[in-house]
Amino acid sequence: MYLKGPTDEYFELRVLDNNDCEVIKKSIESSLSILWFQDDQSELKIDGKSKRFYKNEILFLTEFHKIEINRIGVIQFIRFNRSFFCIIDHDSEIGCKGVLFFGSSNIPVIQIPKSDLRKFESFWKMFLLESEEQDSFQIEMIRTMLKRYVILCTRIYKDKNNLIHEDETSLIREFNFLVEQHFRDKHKVADYASLLNRSPKTLSNIFQKHSSKSPLQFIQSRKILESKRLLGYSDLQVQEIGYQVGYDDVQSFSRFFKNQTGHSPLSYRMNIAGRKDNI
Repeated sequence: MYLKGPTDEYFELRVLDNNDCEVIKKSIESSLSILWFQDDQSELKIDGKSKRFYKNEILFLTEFHKIEINRIGVIQFIRFNRSFFCIIDHDSEIGCKGVLFFGSSNIPVIQIPKSDLRKFESFWKMFLLESEEQDSFQIEMIRTMLKRYVILCTRIYKDKNNLIHEDETSLIREFNFLVEQHFRDKHKVADYASLLNRSPKTLSNIFQKHSSKSPLQFIQSRKILESKRLLGYSDLQVQEIGYQVGYDDVQSFSRFFKNQTGHSPLSYRMNIAGRKDNI
């Protein structure tokens, strides 16, 4: 099913297998993707790191993830754009910003609990049934179901990760989202503390309670992730990549990259990403 509305909103729903999986690799502006794995046969390389997925796991991706396919089983696939449903505008209702999407620390995956499996199966059936309708309510009905689907996923993720102190974890989510927006030009914890109207010390204390990383490590991780993406999937020279993540000279960027990864940018590109280039 592929729906497109009058203001360029779209929603895509399909079952993928080994013969029909290239859609996963497409980077579509302002899109978000949800992959529900139906067996234990799928392995994807996401931003250069291979990961195997198992039955009833759900993966959440943004347009910025770089995907390569190692092998594919059967996947129930949903993709939608911001015009169809904006998780940022609706964050007060669904609470997934910086959790399922736009979190800089990891790739969000949930395992559907057995107690919730029938709910997910029902949602999928309802999506399919609504796809057969052709009236003016179709898009709004699917948008409403998508919202409920995402809320259920967010609830499972938060329960699994013990995100019970909502005020404090909301601050971490907002920090993650701000890093996603500003990591190219804001590199200090104090920059984000100011945007959040908190002190750097307050942020550090909250992260110490609820996260395995410090605020600075989150910032550095996002810069490294972007550097790896550009080294592996673009033809930009190392100097230009360093400039894009906030370094005015290649030496400073190379030191930062090697300290974080154990590789120089050039050796990463040649040995890890399998490409050759000159600084």
